[in-house]
Amino acid sequence: MSAAEVAAQVFRELESEDLRVLQVIEAGMSKHEFVPEELIAKFAKFSPDETTFRLSRLAKFRLIHRMQGPYVGFTLNYAGYDCLAINALVKAETLEALGKPLGVGKEADVYDALNPKGERIAVKFHRLGRISFRQTIRKRGYTTEHTGWLFQSRLAAEKEFKALNLVFPYGVAVPEPISQNRHVLVMGMIEGAELAEWKEIPKPEKVLREILKNIRKVYSEAKVIHADLSEYNVILKPDGHILIIDWPQYVTREHPNAQQLLTRDVKNILLYFKRKHLLKAKLKEALDYVTGKGNLTI
Repeated sequence: MSAAEVAAQVFRELESEDLRVLQVIEAGMSKHEFVPEELIAKFAKFSPDETTFRLSRLAKFRLIHRMQGPYVGFTLNYAGYDCLAINALVKAETLEALGKPLGVGKEADVYDALNPKGERIAVKFHRLGRISFRQTIRKRGYTTEHTGWLFQSRLAAEKEFKALNLVFPYGVAVPEPISQNRHVLVMGMIEGAELAEWKEIPKPEKVLREILKNIRKVYSEAKVIHADLSEYNVILKPDGHILIIDWPQYVTREHPNAQQLLTRDVKNILLYFKRKHLLKAKLKEALDYVTGKGNLTI
């Protein structure tokens, strides 16, 4: 069972006092790897007995980790962090129910969900602890010192939400950004499958043109670059159109490596279509097209 599924299962059983303790632990983690029980009692304004009772409940629900050493301390795990984000989104009337997983990856879990109006939405839980710290620093550049996985995941969600808000107004084929809290991003519904999962694609030339057209919009109008584009983050929807997902690595056109990253994005897409669908497109011509310097002849 994933952390989000654990959180969804126990969330309805949590009492306000339980959530208060989770919030205190979250705040205390900025200064302590494991937050001392005495500090939790102090800032939650609970008696020692009440604090012990609440911590026991949260441990039973698998929302916290306990450390016994020079002192007894506690830290959130991903399920506990999920509960805090879910609580905030429910209170904001953004989220009503969490459904089945749409995709589980190395760095995120995405779930089908409903808002209070009964409309389908997608909820993405960033999980950066699944890759090494050095890799996170090198690839994503969120932080220059060793901070917790939960904090890094929150930064990833914030950056992706910012990216979607930058590109969505220009009509780029991305999920609609709805809300973000902690490490959780709420978006418009995602239907379909990654290009990498399709054995055959109807009209691959049309799909490739649509992808390049969207890269051009992102570059020329929103003035940003995806910077991690491949067949694994382009969704082909049932209607034959695309969605470009996974934006936490985006950069602006002013980034010192902007052209290198743009070239890599376009090259990845062209190589996929050449390998899987025998489409031959020239990299220079595609780059000229997406930067507004030429036309496309695919």
